Amino acid sequence: MSDEIKVIVILGPTACGKTSFAVRLAAQINGAIVSVDSRQLYRGLDLGSGKDIGEYTLPSGETVEHRLIDIAEPDSEYNLAEFMRDCRKAVQDIHAEQRVPVLAGGTALYLDAVLRNYSLQGGAPDSAERAVLRSMSLGELQAKLRELEPDSVILRREPDNRTRVIRRIEILTGRPDESLLAEANAPSADWKFLVIGVLRDRAEVHRRIEERLDARLNAGMLDEARYLHDVRGLSWERLEFFGLEYRYMALHLQEKLTCREMRDQLLVKIRQFAKRQDSWFRNMERNGIPIHWIRPEAFAEAETLSRDFLAGKELPEPEFRLSETFYGPKS
Repeated sequence: MSDEIKVIVILGPTACGKTSFAVRLAAQINGAIVSVDSRQLYRGLDLGSGKDIGEYTLPSGETVEHRLIDIAEPDSEYNLAEFMRDCRKAVQDIHAEQRVPVLAGGTALYLDAVLRNYSLQGGAPDSAERAVLRSMSLGELQAKLRELEPDSVILRREPDNRTRVIRRIEILTGRPDESLLAEANAPSADWKFLVIGVLRDRAEVHRRIEERLDARLNAGMLDEARYLHDVRGLSWERLEFFGLEYRYMALHLQEKLTCREMRDQLLVKIRQFAKRQDSWFRNMERNGIPIHWIRPEAFAEAETLSRDFLAGKELPEPEFRLSETFYGPKS
């Protein structure tokens, strides 16, 4: 019988403060962080991805170890199957060191894949086929996906997300890389999860998103995008592939948007992204994943819950469910 691995997951929408929350918790329970962020794994995507390495150092000077950050070059392809493989190894290694794996991040697809142990189809993308797909218009891509999967969840939730549309087409039409899939789909039934969500009011999240965006722009986020294009040689298309900040900075640097238009449109898009993240978390709850939503000021509750979980005590049902909460009138 395999040794059960207890994993704590800290999630929440962008700018809610989940990284600092997770770091503080990990320090209290002898944990190490495994980042669950599809952009922070790339080297050089720092300000634009919100990769604040300083958050992993506590005011006391103690540094909490983090993994799956800066593990891939920005001009290389990295997919969900590879993340599942690398995440599984990181968790197993931390557990073998007799520490607690703490997964932290906001890439909902990656979180859902780990929590529900996705069985992946398709494998590493074919570079030639991806080039063909990238040359197609959004309308053509939507039509192709609709033909392959008439009831596509992506077409319902994120029809304008080119990256997700392209990757779904690749998954539905690609030939699996059998060696990668064998590793990625290794059973994780011996993992037991405690999922904690960092809870803030939507108005507060929106305010924090704006403050963080302006702070990152003032810190040189545009210079980072220029460096990635001019020095690292990333194409505009590749920058746009990384979404949100990099997409709109690329448009501005190509003089398709003024700096003010870039900032204002980006603010709207990041807030919409946070709303989509909430939708993912609601669906996780509906799919049977209990999430214990805790406000940052109630950190002691998270610590107590985590210690009870690690001690094998029976945990209470979540008192709050995001899936039962509505922020405004129904349309």
